[in-house]
Amino acid sequence: MINYPNGKKYTPTAKKERKTKADISISSANRGMSLEEDINQSSEYYSVNNIALIHKRPTPINVVKVDYSKGAKIVDAYFEKQSTTDYNGVYKGRYIDFEAKNTKSKTSFPLANISKHQIEHLKRVIQHGGIAFFIIEFQIQNEIYLLDASFVIHYYEHGERKSIPYEVFKTEGIKIKQGYNPRLYYIDAVEEKYFK
Repeated sequence: MINYPNGKKYTPTAKKERKTKADISISSANRGMSLEEDINQSSEYYSVNNIALIHKRPTPINVVKVDYSKGAKIVDAYFEKQSTTDYNGVYKGRYIDFEAKNTKSKTSFPLANISKHQIEHLKRVIQHGGIAFFIIEFQIQNEIYLLDASFVIHYYEHGERKSIPYEVFKTEGIKIKQGYNPRLYYIDAVEEKYFK
């Protein structure tokens, strides 16, 4: 019988089951659901360390009815207007505005994932001298890219395709390094694209 130094007896536990390929693919598919969470965590890191000030833009809603019987619970509401993009803020004195999207396609990013009003908003950001881009996650490849909004706008308005090929991201985009803290080094990609 084996005893721990504190005198307690060792009791073997059941063996952990090995993950199958299906389990692994399911967990990696869930990663796409956390792109926004990863950006939020990274933005918090950049804010706390006084590197950049980037915020998630709240979706404007108009509350119609609230149930106060169990606290204050919104039971009826509608979107006031179309939201513009997901994130905005300031880095090195420059205004930054970007949208985050993900795709399960191996070969391209579908333009149907982008709204016309988002394109119009990003065009205005560029006209006023701001930095505008997209952060796109290719879930199957587990790769995340920063792509300047001008490329997306061009494909959206003049492209013959209904998607942007994956190869465009590899050649024209900046691959965003993934880590622990921050989870996404997207400011490094901004620095490489716009400040060098």
